[in-house]
Amino acid sequence: MKLTSTLFAGIGLCLALSGCFAAREARVESDYSYSGNFRRYRTYEFVAGDGLAADTSKLGNILRESIRTRMRIQGYRPARNRPDLLVSFRLFEGDMRFQGYAQQDITQWVKNGSVEDEETPADERVGYQPVRMLLTDGTLLITLIDHRTNRAVWNGYASGVEVPQGPRGMLVLRRSVGSIFDRYRVFTQGYMDRDGSGDPNISEQ
Repeated sequence: MKLTSTLFAGIGLCLALSGCFAAREARVESDYSYSGNFRRYRTYEFVAGDGLAADTSKLGNILRESIRTRMRIQGYRPARNRPDLLVSFRLFEGDMRFQGYAQQDITQWVKNGSVEDEETPADERVGYQPVRMLLTDGTLLITLIDHRTNRAVWNGYASGVEVPQGPRGMLVLRRSVGSIFDRYRVFTQGYMDRDGSGDPNISEQ
């Protein structure tokens, strides 16, 4: 799937890069779009094109497999044709200035069944509270994009992630993906009732 837009409606991401990629004491954060219809999403596919998301190297494969594992655990199914979500990931080297948002936990937002759209009255909108952050020593950014609207609905990112050579580096990447998805504890509707194996206390190996 080709990505043509990954911006939240009315939201800009400010990025400035320099330096090296690190993972001890990683800082993990996330933010989401109030227009995301998270209860509706059930299927996904990775964004195709240039960059790491299309990389067939060991690094790209490890990240894709780790993301697939978490999506499967949370009830999402891969779909080549018209997936609900597109998944993009990118690895930034060095320090990174990032504009995040102060929000309630996404699980509470989804539990309340809240979704904002163009018809939501201005006085009923939650509003975004920007928070400027400095993400140090490299950042792994994972973005979920609503395929129908072609807009990003969730960002998860870990900074301070150092990837050593060999098997230990593979473990660091998997744990980084797991830590990021720990901020996205959204299971597909009815998945836990249907399967019985979903566990809100999941963690990556």
